[in-house]
Amino acid sequence: MTGRTLGGILVPVTTPFEPATGELALPHAVHNARRLLADGVDGLVVAGTTGEAALLEPDEHRRLIAAVRAAVPGDRWLMAGTGAESTRAAVALARAAAAEGVDAVLVRPPSYYHAAHSADSLAAYYMAVADASPVPVLVYNIPKHTHLPVPPELLSRLAAHSNIVGAKDSSGDVHNLRAYRAAVPGWAMFVGSGSLLVPALEAGCVGGIVGVACFAAARCGELLAAFRAGNLGRAETLQRRLAALDQEIVARGPAAIKAAMDAVGLYGGPVRDPLAPLAAPDRERIGQLLAA
Repeated sequence: MTGRTLGGILVPVTTPFEPATGELALPHAVHNARRLLADGVDGLVVAGTTGEAALLEPDEHRRLIAAVRAAVPGDRWLMAGTGAESTRAAVALARAAAAEGVDAVLVRPPSYYHAAHSADSLAAYYMAVADASPVPVLVYNIPKHTHLPVPPELLSRLAAHSNIVGAKDSSGDVHNLRAYRAAVPGWAMFVGSGSLLVPALEAGCVGGIVGVACFAAARCGELLAAFRAGNLGRAETLQRRLAALDQEIVARGPAAIKAAMDAVGLYGGPVRDPLAPLAAPDRERIGQLLAA
């Protein structure tokens, strides 16, 4: 990763779609990327949970990365979500993302057969992806959607692979985050919850990949700067505001995040079927929250 230190606020960007056709709206993806980077964030993550990765076709995944890569300068990070149900598919996605110029890949565990998986099968999956990936791998723990928590003990095993360099913990549990840090203290550890930015930084995390940054990027960056400057009071004040937005908006998923982006002048647009659009009263409520 060219000697840079991985960390900071990375935005897990949404995937924009055309309202009439449902096709990728790549000009909007580029516009959003440039606007978010102008707010001072350290990088972007495409095709993650917020980016509706599970609803993208492989060619869309590749074209989305290519479009956003062109908007991200070399001094900022670009990651892509590349987890899949089969090891074969996860390897193919990682290789395709690397070919389009990402700096690293964020790999969720396979989850459809979650009850059949073991620590050994998950270790084999991550090791195989890391063996094949031309760029570094980060483990993605998001049990809300996968129903398959990645235990800290597994991270200790994966640390033996030189191409696995970090993790994103979206468990929403600060105790789990601390256990991750203890298991692999040398990894780049990111928190995935905007409600836990300050506790995560206090625990030694290098930053956050948080959905609230999709529509409050500058505020997330301000929190990180205040924490690094030792101004914990200011950081905690910003944390309370971000936590409220995280719990009221981000917790409702991509449709609510996109509505918030629309409200602040970015392009949110529709979610992809079969996700349901947000009702008009809910959109109005989000606008009021952001205006407060």
